[in-house]
Amino acid sequence: MTAPREDSGSGTFRLTSSALSDGAPIAQVFTCEGNNQSPPLAWTGVPVSTRSFTLIADDPDAPRGTWVHWLIWNLPADACALGSGVPTIPELPSGARQGANDGGDLGYQGPCPPPGRPHRYFFRLFALDISLNLAPGADRFALEAAYEGHVLARAVLMGTYQRSRS
Repeated sequence: MTAPREDSGSGTFRLTSSALSDGAPIAQVFTCEGNNQSPPLAWTGVPVSTRSFTLIADDPDAPRGTWVHWLIWNLPADACALGSGVPTIPELPSGARQGANDGGDLGYQGPCPPPGRPHRYFFRLFALDISLNLAPGADRFALEAAYEGHVLARAVLMGTYQRSRS
């Protein structure tokens, strides 16, 4: 399926999930208390000059500061979705590459906050005017430096999670 293109910058770039409503709790299957699999994501309103997409998922409520849960870049320009359970491998068949999360692993790491209040988890998708020349395993700082000045649009989806046990 190909992402519909916007003819101008006035379109609305939107990120959604069939498994998560914006601001709603994240299902346990997508967390450390479940299968720890990435949720399905879809996007619309793609700027016409998009060459690739980058996704950053993080938790700004983590005790030691923002915790990176997922970095993936060079998603193809004609992509309009990521299915659930993206494999935690350096490079996907599409050419998309995954970076290191703050747990030290490649790919998606599901929410796993300490017991207590709910944490917010932001999935930020960036439409870029380039593909990134960045090796798999890069960290957030390298990724952000690589796409600086190349963001055409950004979309955000936020979910919450409160751990049920320690």
